[in-house]
Order: sequence, then structure tokens, then C-alpha cells
Amino acid sequence: MEDINRKEKLFLNYVPVYIVLPLFGIVAKDNKHAELETTERNLKRLKEEACLDGVMVDVWWGIVESEAPKVYNWNGYKELFKMIKRLELKIHALMSFHKSSQNRKTTSLPSWVVQVGKDNPDIYYTDRKGFRNDECLSLGVDNEPLFDDGSGTKRTAIQIYSDYMSSFKENMAEFLEDGVVGTIEVGLGPNGELCYPSFPSDQRWTFPGIGEFQCYDKYLKKDYENAEKKAGHSMLDLSKEKFGDYNSKPHETTFFKENGTYDTEKGKFFLEWYSNKLILHGDQILREANKIFTGLKIDLVAKVSGVHWLYNHPSHGAELTAGYYNLYDRDGYRPIARMLNKRNCFLNFSCLEMKHNKNAKEDALSAPEELVKAVLSKAWKEGIEVIGANTSEIIDAEGYNQVLLNARPNGSNPKGKPKLKVHSFMYLRLSETIFSRNYDMFKKFVRNMHADQDYCGDAEKYAHEVESNSAITIEEILAATKSSGSFKWDDDTEAKVDG
Repeated sequence: MEDINRKEKLFLNYVPVYIVLPLFGIVAKDNKHAELETTERNLKRLKEEACLDGVMVDVWWGIVESEAPKVYNWNGYKELFKMIKRLELKIHALMSFHKSSQNRKTTSLPSWVVQVGKDNPDIYYTDRKGFRNDECLSLGVDNEPLFDDGSGTKRTAIQIYSDYMSSFKENMAEFLEDGVVGTIEVGLGPNGELCYPSFPSDQRWTFPGIGEFQCYDKYLKKDYENAEKKAGHSMLDLSKEKFGDYNSKPHETTFFKENGTYDTEKGKFFLEWYSNKLILHGDQILREANKIFTGLKIDLVAKVSGVHWLYNHPSHGAELTAGYYNLYDRDGYRPIARMLNKRNCFLNFSCLEMKHNKNAKEDALSAPEELVKAVLSKAWKEGIEVIGANTSEIIDAEGYNQVLLNARPNGSNPKGKPKLKVHSFMYLRLSETIFSRNYDMFKKFVRNMHADQDYCGDAEKYAHEVESNSAITIEEILAATKSSGSFKWDDDTEAKVDG
């Protein structure tokens, strides 16, 4: 009994490691599997040799509901999930309500949504110059009945997302009920993240530009005008204010420069409106997920983007355009964490492998380590679990050791659960290079994340039962904006892969 209790206490230090499947080719547009055999072979090897816990997979809206509204084809994902189940791996499923393009490969939004966008481009996020970003729908159409459901009835974007998740629950019931699907991440914006597409991956933005505000579609413009009328005072003129462009530096603008417009009453009113719209958007979609998955033993997750550049500038300009109203004297992440707590949701956050790069551009003012500490601390202070991820491929011991440090900032605890510990880790991403580049180091990394324990495949150890609560209020959001510090991190991990 004493030995069993010791194992149970040690397990509380265990951090499951999932690997993110490739963006393309796993389930193709025709619901076929071009690379299923290769994927199964690689996952089998990782399970047997590295004790991998599970996989993260994009469940693309543009594939499942591609041809017509409310016509869902889950065949490709059913075959994929059956293969993963055979390997006794867990599934972290991302409801991907966005499109993705990389190396001339694209997974688009459903064709019937694209057609609506041709007739009404304001369904997409829009910048000040009028450029439409068709990566995902604007939160401005969350409650606008614009999308025909095939029977003549118009649906809102929220209803579309809800119907999709309901269909997933119905069609994937066997995998949900037996614990194979233990985690559902709900896509909330570009790349599935709760943010505005302020730094698009095309040629318009390059690091470390401040990005641009994305509130110029007619629906968000009207909402801002209504907010001004309700407040009873004049607002910031979004067409005349000198915000700069995607690649501007803060000092080149009147808004983001030190003591700029962002720090005036008009600037604060705009930023509060802009960031609150984002949090309420996330709350509304996640509230639908709460209702749909209530009673199931799964973890619901939302992802926040890791905007680490210009973090050391007084205006935090890149965070502001992304929707995170985070300043030295105002917390932009704890309000999100408070909303997620109310939604019974975990926070997914990347950048865990990043350290300050001494060779980085001086004007980047980047601080990934400080950002990770801040975001994780605010989540833990609000009582929610954190799922960590890397932003780019990890190629050396320094990157792995940084993840290990952030996964357990104060080390392991032989007497029970560490005070600070991430719930799980998503390794980006599965490819042949994982076996050809420092594979032994990767295996050591997984072992160390497991706190040097054997694999634990017990779903009961992971998932929590979903519950449903009321919507978050503006008052609750604002109450969480009071600035607070981060927890203290150790200088180094005790579990170095090269130690």
C-alpha cells in the first residue's frame, strides 16, 4: 500500500506529451487519407519507443461541412480516430473553424461560406485599408443571421459553430464515451486562437511589426458606434488616428508611442471595447460547447496566442492589436483566464521553448520568458489548468530544457502535486525529422516530462466532467484587470535532457 501511495504521489508530477499531427494530408478535402499508413507507422514507433501519450489533430470545418450547410461527412476522421484508438493513444481534437495555408497547400473554409463572403465580404475581419482577411469569420457576425442552412432559414456564426460541435458529439460518441477523445479545443479565431488576425502570415506583416487593428468590417464598426452612443461621449476616430501599418514601430505612430493615444481616455475606451469584444466572443462560443458536452468526461480548451514581441515597450503594441489589452499597470490575460474558469476551460499557450534571443533585432523588444511566466501565472491564479506548446520545432537541449522548466517551474514534488505544473504538452509537430534529428533527446524529454515514470494511459487521470454556467459579464472582466505579478520560477529545470 505504501508503494502504491508513493506511485500515486509521483504520478501527480506526470505531464502527458501529445504530438501535433501535420496540417495537411492526414484527412484530405475528399475525406481520404493520403498519408494514413505513414502516420500510423510513425505514431506506433513514438508510442513504443518514446512512450507518447496522444495526438492533437485539427478537425477541419472546411472538410467536414465543405459542400453544403448542415451536411457533415465524418468518414475520414472516423477512420483516423479508429487508427489512433488501435495504438492506445489519446486524442486532443481541435474544432478548426479557420482556414490554413502553408507551402502552397490550403485547407479552406466551406465553399458555401466562401460564397457568402463573395456577396458580403464584411463577414471577414477587415483592416483600415479595407483588406479582408478570409482566414476566419469576424466576431462581428457572431449573432448576425447571414448564412442559409439549406432550408431557407438563416443561421448566425455562433449557431454554425454550435451545430458543428453537436454533430461531432453525435458522430464521434464512441470515442468520447470510451475516453479516446479526452480533450476538445474550440477554435476561436485565426489559427484556432482567441485573438484578432492582426499579424497575418502573408506578405503584409513581418516580425516585429505592431500589426493592425481588425475592426473595420461594417458589423464591428457599427458596434463601436453603438458603444460610443451608450457611453455618451466622443470616441477615437478610427479612420484618422495614426496607428501606423502592419510593420510600423511604436515610435512611428501617435497611438503606440510612449505616452501615446493608447494612454488617453479615448484610447482606453477603444482598447477596452476591442479587447472585451474578443473575450465575450470566446465566452459565447465556449458557452455553446459547455452546453453540448455537459456531462461528458472531457477537457475543454481554448488557445491564446503568444505575442512576445514589443512586450518590453510601454504600449505592448503587438498585443493590443491582437486583442490583449495588457500593459504594465493593466492585466490583459487574467480577464481571459477568469472567463475560461467560468467556462470550465483549460488555457492552451505556446512559446514554452523560447528564451530571450541575444541575436534578435534590438527593436523587437521581445520577452518570451516573461510572457510565458505572466500568462501561466494568471491562469493558475484563476484556478484553471494550462496546456503548453512549442511555437517552432525544438532542435537542441536548450529548447527542451526550457519546456521542462516551464512545465514544472519549481521542479517535481515527491510528496504530491507540484504547486505549479502544466496539465499536458503539445509537441509541434509530427514529421520525419523528429526521428533524424536528436531522436534520443526527444525520448529523454518525454521521459523527463513523465517525471521518470512509466506511461499512464488511464483516462480517469486526465479528464474532468464538463459543466455549464452563466455568461461572463463586463463587470467580471474589468474586475480581473488589476495588475498582479507572476509566480517565481526556478532558474533552471532539475530534469535537463543533457544532464
